[in-house]
Amino acid sequence: MRNNILAQSLQKSLDGSKSAPVTDTTSPGPSVDGPKSLRSMADVLSSVSAQAPQEIDPAEIADSEVADRFDVQDGLSDLVESIRVSGQQLPVMLRHRRGAGPRYEVVYGRRRIAACRALGIKVMAYIKDMTLDEALMSQALENSARLERSFIEQAVFAAKLEGAGFTAERICQALAIDTSTLSRLRTVVRDIPEQIIRRIGAAQGVGRRPWMELRDLIKGATDKTVQNVIAIVPENGSAAERLEAVISALSSGSVNVEPKAQRTRSTPQRTIVSGSVSYHATSGNLVLRADRKQDRAFLQYVEAQLARLYSDWSSETRKSK
Repeated sequence: MRNNILAQSLQKSLDGSKSAPVTDTTSPGPSVDGPKSLRSMADVLSSVSAQAPQEIDPAEIADSEVADRFDVQDGLSDLVESIRVSGQQLPVMLRHRRGAGPRYEVVYGRRRIAACRALGIKVMAYIKDMTLDEALMSQALENSARLERSFIEQAVFAAKLEGAGFTAERICQALAIDTSTLSRLRTVVRDIPEQIIRRIGAAQGVGRRPWMELRDLIKGATDKTVQNVIAIVPENGSAAERLEAVISALSSGSVNVEPKAQRTRSTPQRTIVSGSVSYHATSGNLVLRADRKQDRAFLQYVEAQLARLYSDWSSETRKSK
């Protein structure tokens, strides 16, 4: 039922779009244009919704190549109890796997598989021949509809999709976000080392602001500083509490953040707002800084406007030629 709803949603998103040029539909790579790829995923989900799920031994299921969740065990006990009492209500999606080892690979439903594994029962699953590209898109769409990912999980998954060759347009379509949100997701993953992100955890229910604050505090730190930060992340407490503890320690100065050595000579810093917002430019770089916490929202505002500013600049440049 859920797959059918997703298929219908995808089909509606294609209404009114221009027809894509004919390409080799057997190509597994993510270079296929966005609308054609979404149409392909609608066809996949429609065909799957017409199939009956099968019972699969969890031992025959391997994890996905690109996971969109940090820890499927987090809060799993409630799901285990629900399936124990009422059974598995929603089948998972698997694709055939080649080579030695398990016969299948999970596309989505990792927590349901983990719960069935804990109960020692078989998994109800749809099975489909899918390319990695189709599997990633399906995984992104299904979990976006279920709203399972936290902000930081979404950021890390967006980076993985980009690394797999997905365009910004297709990532936005898959995650149901706009370009400004994607820009924020990118900056968080770019500036906060993954070791720190993984050490803190998914932080369900925590939005972008605490992660953006941590990004401002840790951006450009040396490897030594990163290791010092990892060492102060509490062992106990929730991920949200660990994140808050790290931000508090960095803000108080109890951890000295040593910036990496600059490879280019800085030009004099120019102040925009007395005592807080300033900038300096070097060859190929423009650095904008806000010293006061209440002014950091300005940096986020500027960041969100960058795509529009570049578009306006490009238009003016073309007109002047």
